[in-house]
Amino acid sequence: MCTVAAGAFLTAAAARSDQPLSDTVGTIDGALIAISGPMSVEVVHGLTKTILRSGSDVRVKSGSARIDLVEGGQITICGPAHFSVLKSGNSLTVALDTGTIHVYIEREPALTIYTPQIQAQTVAIGDGPQDALFGFDTEGAMCMRANQGAVRIEQQLTGQSVLIPQGGDVLFLNGQLDTMRNSAGHCSCEAQVARAIPPQLEISQLATAEEMRKNAPAVKPNLPPAPVEKPAVKEEPVYQFFMPPLIYDASAKVQPEVDPRMIALVRRVRVRPTLIFQGRVEGETVAAVTSPSAPAPGGATAQKPSASAPASDSIVDRVRHFVRKLWSSGS
Repeated sequence: MCTVAAGAFLTAAAARSDQPLSDTVGTIDGALIAISGPMSVEVVHGLTKTILRSGSDVRVKSGSARIDLVEGGQITICGPAHFSVLKSGNSLTVALDTGTIHVYIEREPALTIYTPQIQAQTVAIGDGPQDALFGFDTEGAMCMRANQGAVRIEQQLTGQSVLIPQGGDVLFLNGQLDTMRNSAGHCSCEAQVARAIPPQLEISQLATAEEMRKNAPAVKPNLPPAPVEKPAVKEEPVYQFFMPPLIYDASAKVQPEVDPRMIALVRRVRVRPTLIFQGRVEGETVAAVTSPSAPAPGGATAQKPSASAPASDSIVDRVRHFVRKLWSSGS
């Protein structure tokens, strides 16, 4: 960075040595501008400044640009505009082709505006500043406004001249003074005044208890992290292909093909029942209903019959009972 700045400074110094300082118009600043002719570039405090000199041709493609004159004044250009500057001593001439310029001069230089048909000069009142506007509208008519000081206008072909007083706002059609009429703000181009912003002095003070309480960050309780829901695993069938090993024979012209019948396809799935029942089935309990028994004669209460004997005996019991009867009858 230092090498580039030093190179730019040496270039600017060489340009200043070749050209006299008396032909310097001022620095120009703009977003979309094109400059041709005598000019130079300087680096001041890390900023690149373009210096206009006598004979420079400037074209403002769009937007606006500002020229800071070496004498202290300013010229604001509202594009699209095209003009050239010529300087000789304390006289500055601006040859305006298209566009609008707003001129503010404190005392020097003496300004002259040239157009294809009209020549205009700013005239100071006493030692006051000169503030004037010159330009062309969309239809090609020329407008002039004398905000501070007066403007002397002269027709280059006929030599007619007229003095526009301070506060005058006029419009010319076809560059003829006979067609002069009041314009009432027909052209506009606000001056761009570069105002230096004074540095602000700040004094540090201790924060009060209330300010510390307001600026304190809010304390959030330690909450357990929210459980992350795992996506459900989607079960899908798995397919596997089992193939015989591939054989390559370098001596064979045609390689043997794989027998498709040797290829096995295995599909792995999880079989689920079509009906899944969960629960318990219980039958209904049947309540036994008993009717009351009738009283026996004589006031005696009938007793419940005893439990019935077994329905049938076994064959061994029957044989044993038959043998006992035989022995008892024979005795």
